[in-house]
Amino acid sequence: MAQVEATTERIVAADAETVFDTLADYSGAREKLLPGQFSEYEVREGGDGEGTVVHWKLQATSKRVRDCLLDVTEPTDGELVEKDRNSSMVTTWRVTPAGEGTSRVVVTTTWTGAGGIGGFFEKTFAPKGLGRIYDALLANLAAEVEK
Repeated sequence: MAQVEATTERIVAADAETVFDTLADYSGAREKLLPGQFSEYEVREGGDGEGTVVHWKLQATSKRVRDCLLDVTEPTDGELVEKDRNSSMVTTWRVTPAGEGTSRVVVTTTWTGAGGIGGFFEKTFAPKGLGRIYDALLANLAAEVEK
């Protein structure tokens, strides 16, 4: 079984604090940012960054739906980590300043992939598919904070 990783990034025309606060607002802004591949969104505990527990279903492909129950932590400034209780999936959001009034948002998701030929295809194609999903989410984030 191999580690699978998908990384996407975007420069956003808003300061890092605003962008981070928007991403960490699970009880308000975050649900509005999610593209159509996410469903059954529910905040179960907290709602603002560290200590939040959030649920959603992620339909990565027409046949693959992942039921996610995520614990949110903030290990360092500008970083949100979402660890799925139902799998090995971990998503890390990093927001850093990228010049005056702009910030860089990098989202990286890792998980332990399948073995054998299935694992080969997962490692080859899943990061591209997840990248498209996160590109859409980051576009929604940019639209939200660049108002």
